[in-house]
Amino acid sequence: MHKSRLGGFIIDCENADLDEAASFWASALGLSTEASEDAGEEKYRALGGKTRDMHIEVQTVDHPSRVHLDIETDDIPAEVARLEKLGARRLSEVREWVVMQAPTGQRFCVVPAHTENFESQANNWK
Repeated sequence: MHKSRLGGFIIDCENADLDEAASFWASALGLSTEASEDAGEEKYRALGGKTRDMHIEVQTVDHPSRVHLDIETDDIPAEVARLEKLGARRLSEVREWVVMQAPTGQRFCVVPAHTENFESQANNWK
């Protein structure tokens, strides 16, 4: 059985200056900003500090601003299949994650496990 849990929150900012948006949210949440050194990461800024073992980042998008959550898992295909059985729809695949929509309309992403202590804190959902 695979393991999954809430991985964090992503603050989508439509057509915003990413550094300015990240600075605002970092200050509002008492966190620091961290530019990613990974290739293709120019649209993202991680927020660091005491985030209670959750990944929080700001990203620039071309849709209306909103906050979405990430579900991190050690088996993306299995978690996507489980969520589809619950009524979610797969919308797209972006690099190594899957964008989905809940039956209630909210979008969220299923992402690879990446936070510290994932294994010890993950829920073993059935």
